[in-house]
Amino acid sequence: MKNYIQSGNMVTITAPTGGVTSGQGVLIGNLFGIAANTATEGESVELATTGVYDLPKAANAVLAAGARVSWNAATSQIVAPATGMIPIGVALTSAANGTTSVHVRLDGTSTAAA
Repeated sequence: MKNYIQSGNMVTITAPTGGVTSGQGVLIGNLFGIAANTATEGESVELATTGVYDLPKAANAVLAAGARVSWNAATSQIVAPATGMIPIGVALTSAANGTTSVHVRLDGTSTAAA
Protein backbone atom coordinates (compact mmCIF):
# COMPACT_ATOMS: atom_id res chain seq x y z
CA MET A 1 0.00 0.00 0.00
CA LYS A 2 1.46 3.31 -0.97
CA ASN A 3 -0.28 5.11 1.91
CA TYR A 4 1.04 2.76 4.66
CA ILE A 5 3.24 4.54 7.22
CA GLN A 6 3.93 2.09 10.08
CA SER A 7 2.36 -0.58 12.32
CA GLY A 8 1.73 1.88 15.14
CA ASN A 9 3.22 -0.32 17.86
CA MET A 10 5.90 2.37 18.28
CA VAL A 11 5.16 5.96 17.35
CA THR A 12 7.28 9.09 17.36
CA ILE A 13 5.75 12.12 19.05
CA THR A 14 6.98 15.35 20.64
CA ALA A 15 7.74 15.07 24.36
CA PRO A 16 5.30 17.06 26.51
CA THR A 17 5.98 19.75 29.10
CA GLY A 18 8.53 18.46 31.61
CA GLY A 19 9.88 15.85 29.20
CA VAL A 20 9.79 12.09 29.69
CA THR A 21 12.01 9.36 31.09
CA SER A 22 12.58 6.00 29.41
CA GLY A 23 10.09 3.45 30.76
CA GLN A 24 7.66 6.12 31.99
CA GLY A 25 3.96 6.01 31.16
CA VAL A 26 3.08 9.05 29.05
CA LEU A 27 -0.28 10.54 28.18
CA ILE A 28 -0.20 13.03 25.30
CA GLY A 29 -3.67 14.16 24.38
CA ASN A 30 -5.59 10.91 23.87
CA LEU A 31 -2.48 8.80 23.22
CA PHE A 32 -1.02 6.67 26.02
CA GLY A 33 2.27 4.84 25.69
CA ILE A 34 5.51 3.92 27.38
CA ALA A 35 8.52 6.10 26.58
CA ALA A 36 11.26 4.12 24.88
CA ASN A 37 13.80 6.90 25.36
CA THR A 38 14.37 9.86 27.63
CA ALA A 39 13.52 13.19 25.96
CA THR A 40 13.28 16.78 27.10
CA GLU A 41 10.24 18.89 26.32
CA GLY A 42 9.92 19.43 22.56
CA GLU A 43 12.28 16.59 21.59
CA SER A 44 11.10 13.49 19.75
CA VAL A 45 10.22 10.51 21.90
CA GLU A 46 9.34 6.97 20.82
CA LEU A 47 6.22 5.63 22.55
CA ALA A 48 5.30 1.97 22.71
CA THR A 49 1.52 1.81 22.36
CA THR A 50 1.17 -1.96 22.69
CA GLY A 51 2.87 -4.67 24.70
CA VAL A 52 3.10 -5.73 28.33
CA TYR A 53 4.78 -3.49 30.92
CA ASP A 54 5.35 -3.47 34.67
CA LEU A 55 3.77 -0.17 35.68
CA PRO A 56 3.47 1.73 38.97
CA LYS A 57 0.16 1.09 40.74
CA ALA A 58 -1.64 3.07 43.40
CA ALA A 59 -0.92 1.14 46.60
CA ASN A 60 -4.60 1.04 47.57
CA ALA A 61 -5.82 -0.23 44.17
CA VAL A 62 -6.89 -3.89 44.17
CA LEU A 63 -6.79 -5.47 40.71
CA ALA A 64 -7.58 -8.98 39.51
CA ALA A 65 -5.77 -10.59 36.60
CA GLY A 66 -7.80 -9.80 33.48
CA ALA A 67 -9.37 -6.67 34.96
CA ARG A 68 -9.53 -3.44 32.95
CA VAL A 69 -7.15 -0.82 34.29
CA SER A 70 -6.86 2.94 33.96
CA TRP A 71 -4.12 5.55 34.25
CA ASN A 72 -4.33 8.31 36.84
CA ALA A 73 -2.64 11.17 34.99
CA ALA A 74 -2.27 13.21 38.19
CA THR A 75 -0.23 10.53 39.99
CA SER A 76 1.15 8.57 37.00
CA GLN A 77 -0.16 5.30 38.44
CA ILE A 78 -2.41 2.41 37.45
CA VAL A 79 -5.81 2.44 39.13
CA ALA A 80 -9.16 0.68 38.76
CA PRO A 81 -11.46 2.28 36.18
CA ALA A 82 -13.30 5.31 37.57
CA THR A 83 -14.64 8.68 36.50
CA GLY A 84 -11.80 10.90 35.28
CA MET A 85 -9.32 8.02 34.86
CA ILE A 86 -7.83 7.06 31.47
CA PRO A 87 -8.55 3.46 30.31
CA ILE A 88 -5.32 1.96 28.94
CA GLY A 89 -5.45 -1.83 29.10
CA VAL A 90 -5.80 -5.00 31.15
CA ALA A 91 -3.97 -6.27 34.24
CA LEU A 92 -2.14 -9.53 33.51
CA THR A 93 -1.32 -10.16 37.16
CA SER A 94 -3.35 -9.75 40.31
CA ALA A 95 -2.28 -6.84 42.50
CA ALA A 96 -3.37 -6.64 46.10
CA ASN A 97 -3.67 -3.69 48.43
CA GLY A 98 -0.15 -2.54 49.29
CA THR A 99 1.56 -3.66 46.08
CA THR A 100 3.00 -0.84 44.03
CA SER A 101 3.24 -2.31 40.53
CA VAL A 102 1.26 -4.50 38.15
CA HIS A 103 1.85 -6.07 34.73
CA VAL A 104 -0.39 -4.36 32.18
CA ARG A 105 -1.13 -5.19 28.54
CA LEU A 106 -1.67 -1.90 26.72
CA ASP A 107 -4.69 -1.64 24.42
CA GLY A 108 -2.91 0.50 21.86
CA THR A 109 -5.99 2.59 21.13
CA SER A 110 -6.64 6.27 21.59
CA THR A 111 -8.26 6.97 24.93
CA ALA A 112 -10.07 9.59 26.94
CA ALA A 113 -11.05 10.01 30.56
CA ALA A 114 -14.03 7.94 31.64
